[in-house]
Amino acid sequence: MDMGDTTEPMARQLGPIEEEELITSGIRHSPKDFGFRQFHSLRSFTGCLGRSHALLLLQLISLTLFTVFLVAILIQVSKDPSSEGLEHSKQEEIYQELTHLKAGVARLCRPCPWEWTFFQGNCYFFSNTQRNWHDSIAACQEVGAQLVVIKTAEEQNFLQVKTSKSNRFTWMGLSDLKHEGTWHWLDGSYLLLSFMKYWNKGEPNSSGEEDCAEFRGEGWNDSKCDDNKFWICKKTAASCSNN
Repeated sequence: MDMGDTTEPMARQLGPIEEEELITSGIRHSPKDFGFRQFHSLRSFTGCLGRSHALLLLQLISLTLFTVFLVAILIQVSKDPSSEGLEHSKQEEIYQELTHLKAGVARLCRPCPWEWTFFQGNCYFFSNTQRNWHDSIAACQEVGAQLVVIKTAEEQNFLQVKTSKSNRFTWMGLSDLKHEGTWHWLDGSYLLLSFMKYWNKGEPNSSGEEDCAEFRGEGWNDSKCDDNKFWICKKTAASCSNN
């Protein structure tokens, strides 16, 4: 018996059962068969992804490309000398708008109410009607102020000029009601000796119980507290930020 004869009987001796076992165990799988199974598995995997997953992947790719495109444009614009002029022009325009806005806000912020006059951090109201000294105090308190108490020579000069021009007899927050001849302000402070020069000549004379002080002419005068006169209210001015 030759070799061909001996090979064929050996193949037959395996039988159908042994051949099936070899097939199922994968011993007889060729490289060609293995490659086919890989391609089939990949196609099955992409099928499992579904249309929604594929669409998401495409969107991600598109977004990435768009981002790269924007970055490229920004780089190009930054290198363009003409864009610097445009940038500066836009900044200047914005600055001008902010300046106008700030000026508008400043006009809206008033340190003093309408019809009040601002001077050195305080607001002053010069009345157009007349009351007695005590009622003048109440009128100022009703608007959150005080019948004027004078603290400095500059303030005195400011008020004296205003009252002299109007030629009005005007109450101030000064009296000697507590003790005759001892003048004190409504805030409890006493009249300084340096302020005595503001009395008109011969004043105060306390003639006929004249216990309350007023602006009269070019200086001060003592007068009856029950007389009706104009008055001046004073309060601290509001703060307006300049920042």
